[in-house]
Amino acid sequence: MITREEIANVLDQPVYDGDGNKIGDAKHVFFDDMTGRPEWVSVKTGMFGSAESFVPIRDAALVQDHLEVPYGKDQVKGAPSVDVDAGGHLSETEEHRLYDYYGINWDSVLSEAERTDDGRFAAGPGPAGTAGAAGAAGAAGAAGVADTTPGGTTGREDAARREAMRGGEAMTRSEEQMRVGVERHESGRARLRKYVVTEEVQQTVPVTHEEVRVVREPITDANRDEAMAGPEIGEAEHEVTLHAERPVVETETVPVERVRMTTEELTENETVRGQVRKERIEAETETFAEDETRRGGKRRGRE
Repeated sequence: MITREEIANVLDQPVYDGDGNKIGDAKHVFFDDMTGRPEWVSVKTGMFGSAESFVPIRDAALVQDHLEVPYGKDQVKGAPSVDVDAGGHLSETEEHRLYDYYGINWDSVLSEAERTDDGRFAAGPGPAGTAGAAGAAGAAGAAGVADTTPGGTTGREDAARREAMRGGEAMTRSEEQMRVGVERHESGRARLRKYVVTEEVQQTVPVTHEEVRVVREPITDANRDEAMAGPEIGEAEHEVTLHAERPVVETETVPVERVRMTTEELTENETVRGQVRKERIEAETETFAEDETRRGGKRRGRE
């Protein structure tokens, strides 16, 4: 059993189970409204203390520099998630859930406590009561809490923040990855166009023509008869037709080649740049003052 005087040695100290496994760090201690004895300790568990679990402190022991509780690490981490009201109290319903979870008889916690010689609280015989009776001195029932924020003001941790951090021991870090693909699109057009041009050509061809050449033959016995066939003397004419060749140009269309278009794919490397977003996770540490105002009397105060 932890005494009120030992609370300062409990806060922010490691909490271990009976097998020597660290569960987390003790953050707050809750006192019974009627008896004024420590009843619950809240333990920050999970990565960076992202979750808070409630553990009965009645059977806990302060061993050297840490608090030891008779419950396994997994059992503590699996305890029901509860919240305290604005006045720093556990509701009767939430405390009842916790007692049921840890297998503690609800009626037994209502027994009167008597001080022993060494100053510790010990459960002793006394009149039995109900949860309502035990919490009658409190604001809402069974348990109250004294805040440990600087200045000693009464309150609770920001519920939204605690609920967001209560999801588990780890958080997921995500990042965007750039995936580059290709798409096919029209980049241009190509066509075959036929048109006519005129160019000068030159070709040499042989041509012939006739010219008049006078041939004189002497009179011989062989040609004498032909020479004497005409008149003896007089005028006469003999006409010869001359011929000559000239170039004649004609054109004809003949096929010389076939022209067609094909396509081929060429591959080249192109550098693509873009922006991606990445999440980063950093640890934040809150430092609390060691000497905090603690509530006494018949309340379960968080110290």
